[in-house]
Amino acid sequence: MGRRMFVAVVPPDDVREDLAAFLEPREGLRWTPADRLHLTLAFLPDVPERILEPLDERLRAAVADLPAFPCRLSGAGAFPHPDRPAVLWLGVDRGHAELEHLALRVRGAANAVGASPDGQRFVPHVTLARPPRQRSAVRWLRVLDGYGSRTWTVDEVSLIESQLQGRGRPRHVEVSVLPLDG
Repeated sequence: MGRRMFVAVVPPDDVREDLAAFLEPREGLRWTPADRLHLTLAFLPDVPERILEPLDERLRAAVADLPAFPCRLSGAGAFPHPDRPAVLWLGVDRGHAELEHLALRVRGAANAVGASPDGQRFVPHVTLARPPRQRSAVRWLRVLDGYGSRTWTVDEVSLIESQLQGRGRPRHVEVSVLPLDG
């Protein structure tokens, strides 16, 4: 079995810390820690060791000519549905089209070297929590809809390994940083 990896836009530390500070006093859910907040462009569930270098090279080439762009987190949602949520998330209200294009490029590069993405439809979002599925998330979505981050410039993406550790949360290890054209 290969490595579990993903390609993501990682917001700057101050954006992640501000979001974590917004979530921290809200009890009732286990929120994603600030150091794990990211926008996944492609989840790669099984990357063979032998293609790590070609994957890095192909991803780097896929994003190198794309310009940096502004991004802002805002707008809450739930997958698959607010009445039976598996995931609560925060979307983007700035940079949506650019993130979609970036995800398309990244997924194409991963496919080209045999690191097949999971096939889920791309929806730009940051996962905030995984609530109990039997409860409606409508109340949480109203609260989360009140949040908006500062706008920042997306000028790089990261290739990250997600290491499973027993029953706890996975450990994320940044493998490489891939700059956009800027």
